[in-house]
Amino acid sequence: MITIIAEHGEGEFTEATVDGDDLWLPAAALPAAIGWTLKPEGLCRGTTCVPIPRDRAAAFLRDGQVNVTSFWRYTERPWARSATDDIWVFGANARERGDTLLSLEAPDFTLPDLAGQEHTLSDLRGSKVFLVTWASW
Repeated sequence: MITIIAEHGEGEFTEATVDGDDLWLPAAALPAAIGWTLKPEGLCRGTTCVPIPRDRAAAFLRDGQVNVTSFWRYTERPWARSATDDIWVFGANARERGDTLLSLEAPDFTLPDLAGQEHTLSDLRGSKVFLVTWASW
């Protein structure tokens, strides 16, 4: 069982295969794992498609599986894994993070108040919201 954490969420995948620094997933698992879909034109997310270079197809595809880490390296996105290879994290590239920061829109999240009732930021869209954060470091 491998846990994958990506921008759109996290999940556990039994069909994942680890081969050295490479994480291989069945093409059908890609949308749930990383938010991308394998299509004839390449790997796609929404209206964005990244063609798979013909000369590197073997590094990306094999037996109905996609090498997620090769794709992440190719698109200059950061990734990391635990020392035991059971947790893999896939992040956004610098341009995507910069675009998000320029939008001045906070990412959606849910947190409990002191009484334990959960509140979601997106429920407050259209209202003025003052966010205060704190960290011990």
